[in-house]
Amino acid sequence: MALAAALGVAFIEGDKLHPPENVARMASGEPLTDQLREGWLNAIGERIAESVGSGQGVIAACSALKRSYRDRLSSFCPEIVFLYLEIDPATARQRVGSRKGHFMPASLVDSQFAILEPPVAEERALTLDATRPVGELVAGAVRLIRRS
Repeated sequence: MALAAALGVAFIEGDKLHPPENVARMASGEPLTDQLREGWLNAIGERIAESVGSGQGVIAACSALKRSYRDRLSSFCPEIVFLYLEIDPATARQRVGSRKGHFMPASLVDSQFAILEPPVAEERALTLDATRPVGELVAGAVRLIRRS
């Protein structure tokens, strides 16, 4: 959200687009399958395409963990640029565990790292060290986005 504000663009919170069934599964500690993520990724992609189609820049926050997920999102907006927030599992577990009122338990962090496919050189992705303070991440992301 801070990055969208810094760039003056719309913000899409991907977690709000999960269908209730996905939220219930994750809340009970069950990781999502690729099939369960399809509709969610489509909903995010559609929102991105709507914003871009109306001339509005947009930042979407979501866990596009696999290349196939990023390819699906790119099918809605070929000029999409991904920000890969690189973080270690222990720090991610701590952060997820400290969130208040979120449906995903910290116990699911390991399942996400198990399927993680970091972006490769030919993808349109920029990597940031997610252990840095939010202000530094936003400033770094703004610089990288404006250069790309």
